[in-house]
Formats: sequence, C-alpha cells, structure tokens
Amino acid sequence: MDEDVVFIKSDDEKSVTKKPGKLYRLMIKSHKMEAIIAEIDPHTESKLFQHDGEEMHLVVEGEMEYTVGEKTYKLSVGDILWHKSMLVHQAKNTSTKKVVYITIGTPPSFMSSMV
Repeated sequence: MDEDVVFIKSDDEKSVTKKPGKLYRLMIKSHKMEAIIAEIDPHTESKLFQHDGEEMHLVVEGEMEYTVGEKTYKLSVGDILWHKSMLVHQAKNTSTKKVVYITIGTPPSFMSSMV
C-alpha cells in the first residue's frame, strides 16, 4: 500500500478469516501495520498466539477476557489493551453475548499467524 491516505467503508474488508465461533476481518494492511475487526461468539476463545511485534486491542461491543503471558485482563467497551506480541496471548469471550474488538498490530504479522 503506497497511498498517503486510505478510507475504508465498514463492509469493505481486505479479507475474512472464519474459524468456529470466530471471525477476523482484515480491514487494512500496510508494510508497517494491520487493522483487524474481530468477533468472538459467546463462550469461545481464540487459539494461543505468539508472533513478532506489538498490538493494541479496543473493545467496541461486549465484554471479554484477554490473557497476555500469565495475566488475564477483563475488558469492556472502550477499554484498550496493548502488549508485545512475543508474549503468549489469547482472547476469550466468557459472556453470553458476542464480543467485537479492533486489533491493530505492527508489523503486520497477526493474519499470517492465522494459517
């Protein structure tokens, strides 16, 4: 991506990855970062991740738990969690409603770790 400015409509994702109970929408990816909108169904968790870089998560709907290393954080709408991606991390929805959150990572390594 070589543009100086990019505008993306909410339904104009670059790619979609579906896993049982999880949906990851890659919205934008440059040489230095990527932005993903993730949805996790109730009582579902992501796999354990560990990869290069750092990332930030912003909850936009629902509540979730996010474990980084040995510590688990409870996040609600508007909460932000930042961490180094080399620490083992995992998202978990322990509620009865879907959770939606935005993940921004640098460098863009999250989606490649989904394979």
